Amino acid sequence: MNRLQGKVAIVTGGALGIGRACVARMAEEGAAVACVDVRDKDGKALAKELGKRGLRVKYWRMDVTREAEVKRIFGKVAREFGAIHALVNNAGIAGPDKPTHELTEAEWDAVQAVNVKGVFLCTKHAIPYMRQQRAGSIINLSSIYGLVGAGDAPPYHASKGAVRLMAKNDAILYASEGIRVNSVHPGFIWTPMVEGFVRTKPDPEGAKQAIAKLHPLGRMGEADDVAWGVVYLASDEAKFITGSELVIDGGYTAR
Repeated sequence: MNRLQGKVAIVTGGALGIGRACVARMAEEGAAVACVDVRDKDGKALAKELGKRGLRVKYWRMDVTREAEVKRIFGKVAREFGAIHALVNNAGIAGPDKPTHELTEAEWDAVQAVNVKGVFLCTKHAIPYMRQQRAGSIINLSSIYGLVGAGDAPPYHASKGAVRLMAKNDAILYASEGIRVNSVHPGFIWTPMVEGFVRTKPDPEGAKQAIAKLHPLGRMGEADDVAWGVVYLASDEAKFITGSELVIDGGYTAR
């Protein structure tokens, strides 16, 4: 408890899956948390649920691909909670699982808009608040697919590789101002996104079991497995960590 006491965090894509777990765990550790998403029903329900427990969580609708919207909402968060200490760039989409030569330009652009442009815009508009206090932690949710190839989902691989390098470069750019930037690389985590991916397969149950076996621990991860890593990176426990990759993958990339 209280690992994030006094901090203010923004979690993009905070209504479901890994984002939802991040919102809950960060709030439980003492942070005031802005849950931002485009899923109003889920986001409002989460904020209400956590609010009943005495936790400081508020939902704002925000599309990470629209700069004016990002700037406006970040301003509202800062006015509501007094600062922005941590940003979790979690919002993302999987996109189509097609080979590169079959992809349309629109399909490619849609994934890059959310997964890459969204991280850029949110980072851009969090930095001024962090520079004022000369402290902050930005956590980019990448993926094992930002580290290795798997022969599927080309737009997703490209976007998560970009997010990884964005974290490293921004870590160097802003280190002198006390702002840390790191990336988190989950393996397959059983979330609505992964469940949707599995359902596209001819044998969903067989695909689920096959994916689980890709991890030496023999199972997929849970959203909390990632959320606790995010709590760590947002906390002062990680004050000497920047430009790093936190891999939470059940051993997937150890082979």
